[in-house]
Amino acid sequence: MTVHALMIQGTGSDVGKSVIVAGLCRALTRRGYRVRPFKPQNMSNNAAVTADGGEIGRAQALQALACGIAPTVHMNPILLKPQSDVGAQLVIQGKVAGNFRAREYHAKKPELLAIVLDSFATVSEGADFVLVEGAGSPAEINLRAGDIANMGFAEAAEVPVILVADIERGGVIASLIGTWALLSERERALTKGFIVNKFRGDVSLFNEGVTEIATRTGMASFGVLPHLPSVIRLPQEDTMGLSGAGNVTADAVVRIAIPRIPHISNFDDFDPLAAEPRVSLRFIQPGQALPGDADLIILPGSKTTLADLAALRAEGWDIDLAAHVRRGGAVLGICGGYQMLGTTVADPFGIEGAPGQAAGLGLLDVATELSPRKTLVHIEGTEVASGFPVAGYEMHMGLTEGPDCARPMLRMEGKHDGAVSSNGRVMGCYLHGLFFKDAFRKAFLARLKTEFESSLDYGATVEDALDGLADAIEVHLDVEGLIATTKAIG
Repeated sequence: MTVHALMIQGTGSDVGKSVIVAGLCRALTRRGYRVRPFKPQNMSNNAAVTADGGEIGRAQALQALACGIAPTVHMNPILLKPQSDVGAQLVIQGKVAGNFRAREYHAKKPELLAIVLDSFATVSEGADFVLVEGAGSPAEINLRAGDIANMGFAEAAEVPVILVADIERGGVIASLIGTWALLSERERALTKGFIVNKFRGDVSLFNEGVTEIATRTGMASFGVLPHLPSVIRLPQEDTMGLSGAGNVTADAVVRIAIPRIPHISNFDDFDPLAAEPRVSLRFIQPGQALPGDADLIILPGSKTTLADLAALRAEGWDIDLAAHVRRGGAVLGICGGYQMLGTTVADPFGIEGAPGQAAGLGLLDVATELSPRKTLVHIEGTEVASGFPVAGYEMHMGLTEGPDCARPMLRMEGKHDGAVSSNGRVMGCYLHGLFFKDAFRKAFLARLKTEFESSLDYGATVEDALDGLADAIEVHLDVEGLIATTKAIG
């Protein structure tokens, strides 16, 4: 069976590659094609658990949803989860392979190409189209040797490339022409065209820009996609999206604050809260105090619990948090945030770095010991307090035990998860995706403020956003031209 493939690369990070691939996945799926997403190498601490018991980047899980299929580990065979400025945990086909410093990883990349191509072949089986997403930019020529994320993969798999640039950042003409200028002749031969993303206003004003790019590079224009506000409703993968306030509304009934710790992970946990019209959700940036008027402070997941616990203290957020509790405010910790709420966090095996131990925030009487075994599982259950269903996944390395676990937050498939303080105001659990079930989310928020009401169907919101994205792509991009540009492989 023949499959057609096309690769979407970008002039930089966060230019819209993931979103455009998701939109194309939905658009082609609606046309009746069997479509599969693929990303050779991803770098993100926002991961998702797959049905086959591994983990991949969150963007590929969203793209699989756009195709109407379950995600698999082969859709993102190489995942890097940053643990420091120079090192990351390496996940190969869904399983942890160890921690690597940047130079060590670059030396390892040539042997990873065969794994990437093997996963690409697996994803291609039974598909009509495979839409491939690049990472960062092919213009990063300092990383070109041994590349498996962009042109290195495109050359090895002989997949044509479309470049995406974000006009909202400014300098879009220079970014496209400059990227083209830094490509080799062979890479240019694979690069068939470009898409300009996030345009605001009268697109005809950019006609000369499109002509100039095409004239200087020889690339074809496949269209200019407008700025789409609805895209914010889709799960985000890049932490660059957390630089803003989140969702702040003047008529909010419930106010939630989340400290933006350095190695925050799985922050799509909070997308359903941000989608609630009567919830004000703020990511508090370093240098800012946790707000005194918050009803709930959430400590999010962390890729490096001990390092982020130290960073939290360095910001003085531990003091703000203690004051919040004294005022009667509620606190929730998820995964790494749950671990921080306890009395101690120990890393005797050096899972996150050098072996060590630190005092926790002491808001729950539990203690955590990190261990080499990683829990990766989809799971369903109920919240003990309300009896409402919850569902999501666990993704952690460690065991948390202590007296407050006798008051579990959740009951999950025959076991308990999490802990609740004796006064009921501090709670924690390991479940990612906690707020995705509508009934639980509404009950939880109504306990914070009895006047809170909501009619939000979050799952339908995401599906509507994907459909709206696909509609815009059909209108503003040359989808027929993109289909014609794909190359038959296999």
